[in-house]
Amino acid sequence: MKPAKIALESYYDVMKRQGITRRSFLKFCALMTTSLGLSPDYISKVVYAMETEVRQPVLWLHGLECTCCSESFIRAAQPLAKDVILSMISLDYDPTLMAAAGKQAEDCLAQIMETYKGNYILAVEGNAPIAQEGMSCIVGGKPFSEQLNRAIPDAKLIIAWGSCASNGCVQAAYPNPTQATPVHKLVTADIPIIKVPGCPPIAEVMVGILVYLLTFKELPELDTQLRPTLFYSKRIHDKCYRRAHFDAGRFVESWDDEGAKQGYCLYKMGCKGPTTYNACATTGWNGGTSYPINSGHGCLGCSEEGFWDKGSFYHRLTFTKNPVCR
Repeated sequence: MKPAKIALESYYDVMKRQGITRRSFLKFCALMTTSLGLSPDYISKVVYAMETEVRQPVLWLHGLECTCCSESFIRAAQPLAKDVILSMISLDYDPTLMAAAGKQAEDCLAQIMETYKGNYILAVEGNAPIAQEGMSCIVGGKPFSEQLNRAIPDAKLIIAWGSCASNGCVQAAYPNPTQATPVHKLVTADIPIIKVPGCPPIAEVMVGILVYLLTFKELPELDTQLRPTLFYSKRIHDKCYRRAHFDAGRFVESWDDEGAKQGYCLYKMGCKGPTTYNACATTGWNGGTSYPINSGHGCLGCSEEGFWDKGSFYHRLTFTKNPVCR
């Protein structure tokens, strides 16, 4: 017998049931419109979508990873992670956050895949090692690659959540003994893929992507690496508050020197901001309070492909010509 389809509430229905006021709901819609870089004219469209669309079923799988993406996500500030899980999406499977475990959890996964066949978003955190028949990462007693391959064909969209899923990250660094493989290399069907790289990615970026999908019912514009240009079109260097020091030739030459105390540019200390596309300098971390450069450490370039294999994080970049702002 096939599992019965479950009636899903709209986003606003769930918010009302939780006691969220109309005023707070409208404030949330306005904040998300702003974070997406849209004009105020779009607020009404976001409101309409939140009021009429049912919550999107999401399956969140975990492969070979350190769970830093989930750790980042649960610290989302605008909105809070609990509001995303309880009000925005129907997170039907996530072994890190769900109460069920073992056979109960795996039965839930199978049920949701059948009930919402062709209609669920597959969010993947981590990659799939395929050496030694995938035995380096076991989920539910079987290689993670098997679980992933079962879930991919009936997904309507795949989100590669974090650098592990997007490009392999440290597991796929040379010599990659487990043959850790990013998600897109395992997808053979014609299924849209969105990459949200970062180690970890910014929580508000993920939320913004979900709101965009809900509001416009289409993929956001993607760059050549399948990253949403909403958040990955500008270099850290372009928006860095230390950029004026770079332009003036004022650099930190060694840790704790006078330049470091004055907040000079970290380019000579290995900062990868000039070649890294991400929203860190504009969106920030921990509720927008900071990001690595603001804390006195250079950007590692974690949202770029193969960043682990590009040499020391503390060796300065070299260019055939000076980096030019877009």
